[in-house]
Amino acid sequence: MEQLEQCGMLLVSGSEIFDVRRIVSGEGGKGSWWSDKAARTIFAINELLDDHPDVTITKLVSKKVTFVHRQLWSHLYAVASAKSEWQFAGLTKPAEKLLQNIEAEGVVTTNKLSKTSDLKPNELAKELELRLLVHSRQVHTESGAHAKILESWPHWATTIKFKPGSIDTARAQIVFEERLVTINKACDGSGNLPWQKNTKTK
Repeated sequence: MEQLEQCGMLLVSGSEIFDVRRIVSGEGGKGSWWSDKAARTIFAINELLDDHPDVTITKLVSKKVTFVHRQLWSHLYAVASAKSEWQFAGLTKPAEKLLQNIEAEGVVTTNKLSKTSDLKPNELAKELELRLLVHSRQVHTESGAHAKILESWPHWATTIKFKPGSIDTARAQIVFEERLVTINKACDGSGNLPWQKNTKTK
């Protein structure tokens, strides 16, 4: 939590910027963090961070699960809810239809979605997540399977009683870019943001 408060962003696992896996085990590693010798501890800390009132999760840095501290929530909301061109570039029609459904309903759960195309519900959800078009979180269903709860950003803000500040989208992007440059320099990282495509901010 101290690291997250300092940086504002923290990966679950990855070499791009500071991540929970290395903080816990003292070393990085390729592949899923579930294979790490400290997997149980990593999982426990991930759960604690996920439940913390000052933390939310989104796929913000390098297309990976990123913990974002409350200090950056207004900036995140400004970017995510802007409906910018980069958010819709390459978006499939089924994913666009799912987004319309989420915006109309406020929230949907992937296990309750029927397969309407060659793409599975989780694949459609991923399209939206990587473009920050929805807020999502993973849950266990009654059957024990994994599912995702997909929310529109206004629904998310209302549910947690968060009032986003009035921040210009361009300014919010700059704040994230400058923050990531600092983090990358501090950890010799190569993190990038969704709207930067594959550009490294070092």
